[in-house]
Amino acid sequence: MEREIIELFRRHLKLQGDLPLGDDAGAIMLGDEWLVATNDMLVRKTDVPDIMTPEQVGFKVVTMNVSDVAAMGARPAGFLFSLGVPRDIEMDYLEGVAEGIGKALEFYGVPVLSADTNEADDLIIDGIALGRTKRLLTRSGARPGDLVCITGDIGRALAGLLAWKHEPDVPAGTRRALYEKLLEPRARVPEGIELSELANAAIDVSDGPSKELHLLAQMSGVRIEVEAQKLPIKDEVRAVAEALGLDPIEMALASGEEFELIFTIPENLLDECPVRCTVIGRVLKGAGVYITIDGKRQEMPVLGWEHLNREVKGTYR
Repeated sequence: MEREIIELFRRHLKLQGDLPLGDDAGAIMLGDEWLVATNDMLVRKTDVPDIMTPEQVGFKVVTMNVSDVAAMGARPAGFLFSLGVPRDIEMDYLEGVAEGIGKALEFYGVPVLSADTNEADDLIIDGIALGRTKRLLTRSGARPGDLVCITGDIGRALAGLLAWKHEPDVPAGTRRALYEKLLEPRARVPEGIELSELANAAIDVSDGPSKELHLLAQMSGVRIEVEAQKLPIKDEVRAVAEALGLDPIEMALASGEEFELIFTIPENLLDECPVRCTVIGRVLKGAGVYITIDGKRQEMPVLGWEHLNREVKGTYR
């Protein structure tokens, strides 16, 4: 349903910026630079697990917005937000959210430019991030011959959520490592800025690596092939998958709000790339996304978060 709503509005929004809607952020040219702008909303009922502190909520609102800016290869330049507040909210909780937003702004080195507040039925924080870049990264720039790479590791956010929900028998240290990504993710801002010089395409992992790979392939008009054994999946994710009888590869591909960057880069530029990353596949001529598991190539299912369905598509409900 989320995609249908987006398409409904796109049909009516004829006047768009220099970059058509559909990327992590929008952009317009100002002089010789791109001004990048994005907005991303957090709703407590659907986006905040009970174990998340108000400080973590505030920090995450900034993270999820500057991550979109980073995926476009831009340096964050400002943050704005609107706050919807229910009448019965505790002021201590709101103070924690404010503290988290303040700490995140300091962490990313981004000034707050404006804010607004109003009454709502639930706590809603709608953030906006602005950024600037000379060279824009988009989802449509992948070219045949590119390598497909990803920063960091994948799977811990979803594994942490499932560990909290189902309490599998795993060591406390495993749970801590998972909760770090679930509750305190960090945007890859320096990496996005560096990739703006070398990469052809990029997208941040907000809804799940599988969905992001499908978006890259679709918008670039290419085929992407991924090697399952190359996916950066930590042992802690595999431990939760084993305890719950789930597939760790599917778990990693469905894990959203990782805020890692998936990007494509010409193979001859990989040695020049200063970003620590893992090469997980290639871009080819054609269409679709495929994954090789135990020597067998197959179509990659579309796994990941769907708003309004309130579930993770695939195995994880």
